[in-house]
Amino acid sequence: MAMVHTGGPDGVRLHVQRLGPKQGGPQEGGPDHAGPGRGGAAPTAVLLHGLLTDSLAAYYFTVGPGLAAAGVDVVMYDQRGHGRSERPAGGYRLEMFVGDLERLLDRLGIHGPVHLVGNCFGGTVAFSYAVRHPERVAGLSLIESEPATGAWAAKLDRLLGYAAAQLSEHESDALAWIDAHHGGHTARLARSAARLVRTTSIAREIPSSAVLDEGRIRSVRGPVLALYGADSDMAAQAPWLKSLLPDTRTVIVPGHEHSVLVEVPALVLEHVLEHVLEHDRDGDRVGARVGARDPGGRAVGRPGGRPRVAAFAGVETAP
Repeated sequence: MAMVHTGGPDGVRLHVQRLGPKQGGPQEGGPDHAGPGRGGAAPTAVLLHGLLTDSLAAYYFTVGPGLAAAGVDVVMYDQRGHGRSERPAGGYRLEMFVGDLERLLDRLGIHGPVHLVGNCFGGTVAFSYAVRHPERVAGLSLIESEPATGAWAAKLDRLLGYAAAQLSEHESDALAWIDAHHGGHTARLARSAARLVRTTSIAREIPSSAVLDEGRIRSVRGPVLALYGADSDMAAQAPWLKSLLPDTRTVIVPGHEHSVLVEVPALVLEHVLEHVLEHDRDGDRVGARVGARDPGGRAVGRPGGRPRVAAFAGVETAP
């Protein structure tokens, strides 16, 4: 574990965890850590989590260790305001999150192309970073996520406005309902989200973020993996994203909604790992395509390429 300050007048201290290639265990997150972008042998994947109730733990207990065990250098961090990272009162427009990623990679000494894996809002951050720095992105893996468009901003305005009302104005009742229907762990996450909404400007600032038009979305150069739950409203955007970025592979997970990362982590790991290995710009440097196993002893990766899926019209349906 490390706390890394991003620098500058609007910089924040970010809680960073790094999992070493083929070890799956935590490594020091500072700039002296040997790894990709500095002559290392492994591709780097940066994992970005979602909003409010989320943190790097969403990856630490799902796909992070499996990626590291397969030979990937994994960087995870709590985004500003979340987890153990600093929580400023303001500075929550999307551009600030993108700037944090940019400066964090510089502070860690990672200058080569990286694979960005983003869940929900984390994917939105990753996409905007790829527009700003196409030369520094080897590929995007978007899990239940979307680019920052006008429609996205309007949706976030509704969702965050509702969250602010329920978690700030009616916090006790909302937390009691969450505890009764979803358990104590989810209620604790919601309590942390309530503090974030109550003590910062996040609910007002994110909907006012700069958005992308279709021309800027088309400027993304790297390959894209887009993974959706079949019962999620985000799955409907798959044809639109494919029309703008032909180098997009879409995977639909039947029987699931938004929480595919935590509900089917093994499936998400399989697809993300294959995407990273297939599109590693420095060649097939990772020897984990055959026979690698995650810390639980399960095989990760699959010899010869694609996972076993049914494909139709450019969209893959997971089994």
